[in-house]
Amino acid sequence: MVNGAVLVSTLLSLVAAPRAARRAPGPGAGRRARRWARPETFLALIVGLVYVNQVLFTVYILRVHGGDTSFIAKYLPEGYFALADGRAMRDLAGHFPMPGLLAPSLLRVQAFFELPFGLLAYVTVLRWLDRGLYRRLATSWLVWAASFSYTFVFCAVEWDLRNPYTVDDIVIRACSAVLTPLLLQWLARQEDDGPVRASFAQMLLFAVSVWALGHLVLFVYDTALLYNLGHAGGRLPGAVVALCALVGARAASSRLPDGEAGAALTSVVSGLRWALLLFFVPALAVRYGVNFGIPLLAAAAAFAVLLGAAACALREALFGLGRARLALWAAQALLALLAGGAAGYAALRLLTDEYYEAGLLRGLSVCFAVIIAVCAVSDHWLARRSGTAAQASRCDAPGSGGAEGSVGVRPV
Repeated sequence: MVNGAVLVSTLLSLVAAPRAARRAPGPGAGRRARRWARPETFLALIVGLVYVNQVLFTVYILRVHGGDTSFIAKYLPEGYFALADGRAMRDLAGHFPMPGLLAPSLLRVQAFFELPFGLLAYVTVLRWLDRGLYRRLATSWLVWAASFSYTFVFCAVEWDLRNPYTVDDIVIRACSAVLTPLLLQWLARQEDDGPVRASFAQMLLFAVSVWALGHLVLFVYDTALLYNLGHAGGRLPGAVVALCALVGARAASSRLPDGEAGAALTSVVSGLRWALLLFFVPALAVRYGVNFGIPLLAAAAAFAVLLGAAACALREALFGLGRARLALWAAQALLALLAGGAAGYAALRLLTDEYYEAGLLRGLSVCFAVIIAVCAVSDHWLARRSGTAAQASRCDAPGSGGAEGSVGVRPV
């Protein structure tokens, strides 16, 4: 079933997503903008509720089952239920009234929160990159397609790991699949269009933000969604560093002035926008296809999405460039890909990670940072060279007044 979801969601996205995201939101969108009506705000709220549920779950296990999770752990893979059963937690459990009422904290509550957690994290990244694209995507039917695709995959995995609560979980996930898109569409309608800020500094801060958010998502995934609250203490310092980096990067990004980008950096930003758009619907199917489907098929689907994004980006970013500039762009792209690939691979191999997503996130973040750095530096060098050549040409022209004929040249 997961393999089918990979194929269908990928084909649907490649065929229909570009057209759907071009449609502008309905009249009145963005006029009632509220500063708090952002996906980041509701993502933080979901995370808070998930951790409240973790505490209640631990109380339930300690009081009702004596700290023994074997009755449910036998249905799930290894890596679940590392309880935080220290003195403070046992004191709380000992004084909690009617702990038997906390039974839904086991699997049922998480079944509702997993979908909004994933989708809110995704659209948060998209909003950081391009608020206009975020608004168009989240108010289109693509948000419903993504919700149903993710829910189908979640339910397929639930059925593959059947347990006494599977039917309850599937019903709860179906309810979440209806409510979550409504929330995302309401949030998107509060958003104003903003400029695509594609300067080198903005993109570097974007890379830091995505790495930090990804690190925090993996922290929540392990310590909360897998019921491993006992891991939180050892991994909390890394999460605090990521949170500080995220807050600092977003604060700095909001204060940076708009900047210009050359042809190479523009093409990278355009490719990233297209990749986030085309990957929105099949993202979870591809992720779970690695573990619950055919890994080669999941990899092929991801490659098809990246190839489609690259084709759309090149057509968009390189339109109108002359042959000479296209040749220079190709050299820039090759240099950036080689440098970024080498740096990303080194970052990937630097540490051994418990979850492969952590290494992949680190490698991709470093790769992207190096690519945008190479593109920005080479764009700047070409712009200065072009400006110097234009200035020399004017100075050499008959009747030119030396320095009086010099002009500033904007970056290509």
